[in-house]
Amino acid sequence: MTTTRVVAFGGGHGLSASLRALRRCAPELDLDITAVVTVGDDGGSSGRLRAERGGLPPGDLRQALVALAGDHPATRRSAGLFQHRFAEAPAGPTRRDTAGPNAARNTNAGTAGPDVDRSDARGDGLAGHAVGNLVLCGLMELLGDPVAALEHAGAMLGAVGRVLPMSCQPVGIEARVRGADPDRPDEVRTVSGQHQVAVTTGRVESLRLTPDAPEACPEAVAAIGAADWLIFGPGSWYTSVLPHLLVPQLADAIVSSPARRLVTLNLAAEKETLGLSVADHLDALRWYLPELKVDHVLADAKAVGDPEPVERAAESLGARLVLAPVAVSDGTPRHDPAALGAALVPVLGADR
Repeated sequence: MTTTRVVAFGGGHGLSASLRALRRCAPELDLDITAVVTVGDDGGSSGRLRAERGGLPPGDLRQALVALAGDHPATRRSAGLFQHRFAEAPAGPTRRDTAGPNAARNTNAGTAGPDVDRSDARGDGLAGHAVGNLVLCGLMELLGDPVAALEHAGAMLGAVGRVLPMSCQPVGIEARVRGADPDRPDEVRTVSGQHQVAVTTGRVESLRLTPDAPEACPEAVAAIGAADWLIFGPGSWYTSVLPHLLVPQLADAIVSSPARRLVTLNLAAEKETLGLSVADHLDALRWYLPELKVDHVLADAKAVGDPEPVERAAESLGARLVLAPVAVSDGTPRHDPAALGAALVPVLGADR
């Protein structure tokens, strides 16, 4: 059987769902999977590590690695460890209470006064951090190369595939948003930061990265050039999917790649895409990369509703619309990896 090389673009939960679905296809289709992940996150644990330590925000990279983790019990346990998030430390005895009567002379307490509990003064620095974020941050510092760090972490998890950053330097995301202030619905203002763009209540009118032309990860460019399929989405459209098209070297590689292209549409609008129709999501791809041609658009029939405008938008990209039930059965707008994998098999396996 000929190996099919697949490159999936995105970040966060959307990319994770896509990768889990591809893993289910991998044995049947002999897939070689590469994930290319956004590096603009500035919220939560990733944002804290990015601000305090520098380097790439690790959260989306971690989620992609875990989605590709192997099935051996040890690697599954390691994947669970990577996802474990530290809670606030429970109330209890202070460090000095448990360290014995000579603890004070072994601390820096003299700089803060003898009655200060320094562990409380610092707060719980681990609270909110995912273990995998700390491991990736440590590996990137130790090895000095984010690609080598991700390769090592992938080996730790027995990853069935490869995870690469879209750029080896972190990027910022800025959007021009109309109505970001509900009291001024016609005012357009700049919203900075991936987190702020993701939660904006206004309508995003344009998107840019800072710096304007970040250098692409060379290994990601090479993977795109060697791919048989390029897959975009699902995921947060403005903060996980479109940023790849704003990296000039990635955009050039995507356009010139001989690979076929698939877009997987979301099941529901998010805050950043409120007011955008399903067809508008496809139009946004063409707006940011006019040369982009797509072969297939995969969507859930219930999420699409009237398929006609989506079919027209797909055709404008050169694509055929494929409708399949890909949502979880509980009614929430989440992709079911098993159902999504089943829908991907006939698409990715065509003409083999």
